[in-house]
Amino acid sequence: MYKVGITGGIGTGKSIVCRIFSVLGIPVYDADSRARWLMENHPDIRIALINWLGEEVYAGGRLNRPFLASVAFKNAETTETLNRLTHPSVKEDFIHWVEQHKEAPYIVKEAALLYESGSYKDLDSMIVVSAPLEMRIERVLKRDPQRDRQQIMDIVQRQWPDEKKQSMADYIIHNDEQSLVVEQVLKLHHIFISKLLL
Repeated sequence: MYKVGITGGIGTGKSIVCRIFSVLGIPVYDADSRARWLMENHPDIRIALINWLGEEVYAGGRLNRPFLASVAFKNAETTETLNRLTHPSVKEDFIHWVEQHKEAPYIVKEAALLYESGSYKDLDSMIVVSAPLEMRIERVLKRDPQRDRQQIMDIVQRQWPDEKKQSMADYIIHNDEQSLVVEQVLKLHHIFISKLLL
């Protein structure tokens, strides 16, 4: 199974790119939303998070997202702890998901931290979605009205810089309102299909 990774900083437009791949019939694994689901439902993760943060992390029996965010994303060390506790279950979940989609020509895995977590090493090709920082901030402010500019900048600073990601990428999609995203995705789709025919 040929596996393609899609990553990029907050507000670059990874979801739009993935929606286009979905329309083309390519299965897309959204690692960030699966991780959120697993944190809510996976017994091993629940136990690990309670051991780390106490019962408050599941106040009322459900994941207390605001509390988790306030603690886990405080600094690089706490973010790393959260990743360490959740990553093995997400990796296992992805392996099962790939098995269920083995009839597809290839699959896409989307995650904000594919490089940072090291999980890019399990993929065959990497796409980085890129956009100018100011444009990214404006997009997130529009999309997430509960966030302010400083909170977005805090997230940006915890992610690898675009230049570092791009230097490791096999392909770059520019989502800067200058280049047509659909055209770029179609071109990559044909590249991946042709790789399978070789």
